[in-house]
Amino acid sequence: MTTRNQALIPIAVAAIIIGIVGVLSIPSDSKLESVEFPRGTVKVDDVVLEVQIADTEPRRVRGLMFQNQLPYDEGMIFVFNESGIYSLWMLNMQFSLDMIWFDDDGNVVHIEQDIPPCKSATEIMACQSIVPSGEAKYILEVTSGFVQKFGITKESKLEIISI
Repeated sequence: MTTRNQALIPIAVAAIIIGIVGVLSIPSDSKLESVEFPRGTVKVDDVVLEVQIADTEPRRVRGLMFQNQLPYDEGMIFVFNESGIYSLWMLNMQFSLDMIWFDDDGNVVHIEQDIPPCKSATEIMACQSIVPSGEAKYILEVTSGFVQKFGITKESKLEIISI
């Protein structure tokens, strides 16, 4: 999963991927092979998840790109320094996701379910940002079906155990 801040701030480019349809640039500090994620634990309602932590811009840009589908007890949490409108897109994802945006207090701000990946050149060029309905400090990405399976709603709560 790749993040794009709503302000659309320009990013320095070091690598370019040329596809059938067009050109896509990747920020220089986001080399795919060099990004490693620390691990942590969070809880949404009563569901405990081991998460990869995307707490820097290179980690947020890299996200879950090229990774295999996650089991329901794993995910990725995007952590931002301050609350804001943070949009996400499915660049180079290999599976569909559910995404949940949370505010500073762990309250659900927005939920998106069953978002398909953008992995072919045509899909990448048409890949749209998912923009939340409110400001968030955390975004949790989990395998599609998680929200329905565990009954996650706007009343659900995020608890940070360790990140």
